[in-house]
Amino acid sequence: MNRSTRVFVAVLLLVIPCAALAQRTGQGFPDRPLRYIVPFPPGGSTDIVARIVAAGLAELFGQQVVIDNRGGAGGTLGAEIAAHTTPDGYTLFACNIGSLAVSPALYKKLGYDPVAGFAPIGLIGSTANALVVNPAVPAKTIAQFIALAKASPGKINYASPGVGTSPQLSMEMLRTATGIRLIHVPYKGAGPALVELMGGHVEAMASTVPSFLGAARAGKIHMLAVTSTTRHPDLPDVPTFAESGMPGFEVVSWQGLCTPAGVPQAELERIRGALGKVLALPEMKKQLAVQGMQPNELTAEKFAVFIRAERDKYAKVVKDAGIKPQ
Repeated sequence: MNRSTRVFVAVLLLVIPCAALAQRTGQGFPDRPLRYIVPFPPGGSTDIVARIVAAGLAELFGQQVVIDNRGGAGGTLGAEIAAHTTPDGYTLFACNIGSLAVSPALYKKLGYDPVAGFAPIGLIGSTANALVVNPAVPAKTIAQFIALAKASPGKINYASPGVGTSPQLSMEMLRTATGIRLIHVPYKGAGPALVELMGGHVEAMASTVPSFLGAARAGKIHMLAVTSTTRHPDLPDVPTFAESGMPGFEVVSWQGLCTPAGVPQAELERIRGALGKVLALPEMKKQLAVQGMQPNELTAEKFAVFIRAERDKYAKVVKDAGIKPQ
């Protein structure tokens, strides 16, 4: 079963449990379809998770929740579009570590305010990143990859879902910690980057674990390590960076739901309540787990505190890595 089929099945499986808890008002908000902006192209983990959540929200609301993929500029293009949309509650945004925590440290000027531009709804979950290589690359461990990079400085190209994403920061942390020289090749999302990796156009790639599961199980790529402090439940044989000789190395990608700032409080509370009900569904938890997402539900207030902490963390990472804001 390919990834598209799995997502389709996931959407179907959500219909029955969501219908059981839906208590539609019939009138009032929402009374028309909602737009769910995903700042990456179709096929990556952000897109897949958003589609699963959108299906649950649609059934609960009794309205369509239409995914609008706006990839580009490491997720900042979609964030800019979302931030400047009319704040009436009908636009949702797949806010994530890249757009709200990493990009503010990488760019002197953004087309949106990462602090004042959005209202947090809730955290959906988090997942580890992974470093993978094309099977033709003679490296099966992090140590072998580092040795290969040191033997060929500036000769290894690594892909990422885009500039300003946590996978890029993962690789920059590896680079500064080991002194290796790598060439960053950003793409407009994990999907296009993975195609290039499997085709041998780049040697390595960093992205979230869900982006790689299908290709890894098919033997089309080789996983070297994950960036979480513990092994990923779907990849029990893949070591962490810490187990690979790099203690303290941790990067976890996260995804939440936000709206443009200024949405009326009644609509905000309706969306927040709906997200909480959807995330509490056993079938939803199961489908998110299939995509490698570890549940980490936070209230809107705690989610806002979490975002601020992540922003401070990656500002320090960018500074320590010597990355100059663009």
